[in-house]
Amino acid sequence: MERIQTNQQFQEKINGDHYTIMKFDATWCPDCKNLDRFIGDIVTEYSDKQFYAVDSEQFEELTEKYDVRGIPSLLVFKNGEKLAHLHSKFAKTPAQIREYLDTIN
Repeated sequence: MERIQTNQQFQEKINGDHYTIMKFDATWCPDCKNLDRFIGDIVTEYSDKQFYAVDSEQFEELTEKYDVRGIPSLLVFKNGEKLAHLHSKFAKTPAQIREYLDTIN
């Protein structure tokens, strides 16, 4: 999963007319490391969506702007608008993430 490097890159990615999933995480986060063990399969399954990773500490202004209170969190964007937010406590298993992504169409 490609990691966002700049605010400009973040804006470009979320402004598309397709679903973009931004995974907010941090290098020290054990739940994030657990999610990373299985997220690759999910990215492959949901190839109609674009997935990117955002370091919540490197981009604190984005973390605050989009109300990311826990990590990992998965935020869905389309045409620059945040459409959905899977908070960290519901992003711990592949089944939870698949159920969340299945609601986005």
